[in-house]
Amino acid sequence: MWRVCFKIHVLKRTALALPEYNHTVAERFLRYVRIDTQSDPSSPTTPSTEKQKNLGRVLAQELRDLGLTDAHMDDFGYVYATVPATSAKKMPVICFCSHMDTSPDCSGKDVKPQVVRNYQGGDIVLPADKSQVIRPAEHPALNDQIGNDIITTDGTTLLGADDKAGVAEIMDAVKVLVENPQIKHGVIKILFTPDEEIGRGVDKVDLKKLGADVAYTLDGESAGHLEDESFSADAATIHIHGVSAHPGFAKGKIEHAIKIAARIIDKLPKELSPETTEGREGFLHPVGISGALEEATIEIILRDFTETGLKDKEVLLRGIVDEVMKDFPRSATRIDIKEQYRNMKVVLDKHPQIVANAEEAIRRAGMTPIRTSIRGGTDGSRLSFMGLPCPNIFAGEHAFHSRLEWVSIQDMEKAVRTIVHLAAIWEERA
Repeated sequence: MWRVCFKIHVLKRTALALPEYNHTVAERFLRYVRIDTQSDPSSPTTPSTEKQKNLGRVLAQELRDLGLTDAHMDDFGYVYATVPATSAKKMPVICFCSHMDTSPDCSGKDVKPQVVRNYQGGDIVLPADKSQVIRPAEHPALNDQIGNDIITTDGTTLLGADDKAGVAEIMDAVKVLVENPQIKHGVIKILFTPDEEIGRGVDKVDLKKLGADVAYTLDGESAGHLEDESFSADAATIHIHGVSAHPGFAKGKIEHAIKIAARIIDKLPKELSPETTEGREGFLHPVGISGALEEATIEIILRDFTETGLKDKEVLLRGIVDEVMKDFPRSATRIDIKEQYRNMKVVLDKHPQIVANAEEAIRRAGMTPIRTSIRGGTDGSRLSFMGLPCPNIFAGEHAFHSRLEWVSIQDMEKAVRTIVHLAAIWEERA
């Protein structure tokens, strides 16, 4: 495999003139979002839901129809394909990656997308549930969409732009490259993953089969944004073993596991919650609680941009648990900490050309690149630490994981052009 160790070459900017092209990204997106692909964190299988393969099969066939003869979906639901090189230059193999699953936080079944043509500002009331309103005051990115075409749901489900927008953009870019061999590029790998929304997106990926040296996820927000930094993330599971007794004879005996769990959650600092933090601030966030009188479990996610900050939050959590348990001397707890992913900037800073090429691609697609940090993680966070450096490029998705999710067709088309320019830039600078 090509060693990812490049020098940045200062070249005169020669923007590729893209051929006239009728985009297929919106049509693809509107088809893909109708396929229910929600992942399930309680499932032990990969993919966590078989229905994710329904989209995988569609994508594999469409890639074969475009002439990518090796396109296939494996037993774990991963879709792989190769766009052959149109240049004889020796260069790194780049991969474009998006995930097929949608969040379990909001229903993704029977998605009914609507297109608001030539948006002229103001609130967008979703037709099937008029209490669901996308307001510019709450979604200021709408102010940049005047004259554009906005896709939303009917208000009863999420949309699935996270990340079927990225999937559709990659598919449309493949079509551009296949139909225009005069665009010079190296070997390009395509990867569509399941289960990203539940943190398992690359658990079963076969990097040897993929054969890429550099990757880019298409899973970001506003047009022009490029994310080279993510949270570092851990998951904490707190196991509580209380003391049970018959409730009619329980005085001085019961130490209720559910009430212990409630006390722990109540002690979490309000200033370290997702609803009170922004920018580079991390948080402690309970995402699940279950149990009965004798045993209970709390699931908490820990997020910070630095390893030190993440460790500090673990220490704080353990201190809270210890303090609460002083009032329950006959009960016991155990805290299990599991690493989820780490800040990809640690890896990407070692390979500056990867981000520099993406910035130039965004410029050539007509935008000003904006480097930002993800208050979350992508498949790229983990891929970077698996030896495949992988920043995140915008896909145009907004208000993800909610019934107010939306994306503009024009932003998706800009993402397609960015992908095509990026493929050409790697060849140009090889």
